[in-house]
Amino acid sequence: MAKTKRLKPLTVLKSVGPKLVPFFKTVAIFFVLFGQEERTSVFFCVAKCLPVLSLMAFVLLHGMSLDECYRYSRRILTGLVFSVLGDVFLVWKHSFRNFELGLLSFAIAQTMYARAFGWRPLKPRSGLVFLTIGVLVYSYLQQYLSGMMVFLAPLYMTLICTMAWRAVARVEIYDDLWTWTKLCGCVGAVCFMISDLVIAINMFAVPVPFAHQIIMLTYYAAQFGISLSVVDSQADELIRVQNDQ
Repeated sequence: MAKTKRLKPLTVLKSVGPKLVPFFKTVAIFFVLFGQEERTSVFFCVAKCLPVLSLMAFVLLHGMSLDECYRYSRRILTGLVFSVLGDVFLVWKHSFRNFELGLLSFAIAQTMYARAFGWRPLKPRSGLVFLTIGVLVYSYLQQYLSGMMVFLAPLYMTLICTMAWRAVARVEIYDDLWTWTKLCGCVGAVCFMISDLVIAINMFAVPVPFAHQIIMLTYYAAQFGISLSVVDSQADELIRVQNDQ
């Protein structure tokens, strides 16, 4: 069986660096213009979505087709698309059902990310850790929830905890430490959990100091890490297909 050659991390960094410039520029623009507070304007919406749109371009620049080896990239791209939809809805989250629609969009995004990360190896112990975190968080928040959120919150929490579990479970430290892209996906998934946790506490429980800055910083870090994980994904998918055969 032929072995798939991986590029050295430094070589990969040099090749992907220029493709990430739009992301860093748009993040900087967002924090310069809207780093202090949220707005409900079209301009704010555009500025908020541009970093994730630039990550969509980054994923596309690494290739995209219907071939099996691009399955991971397709799912990450789909997750980014629904993340942008969620961002748009949450800009006007106090309008009719927009918060629920935003939550639904991000739920689909979490599902696509979890599907991209896959179910092997299973690592149930890691799943138990994230299950415990989810139960503890929901136990704290449930006293503040009402209406549809009583049902939507645990459902979404299950999805994001599952997504984070699968991101962590796919990392084999000794094999993946020097390729680092799976680690980026792992860190990104954890940042996503932190961002959503701050949103939930700030919106339903108690005001969180610097909530806007924490939420957006961890959110962009999350999408950045998850998007960066596509760099080696074609090789990983090819190895998986070869092993299945």
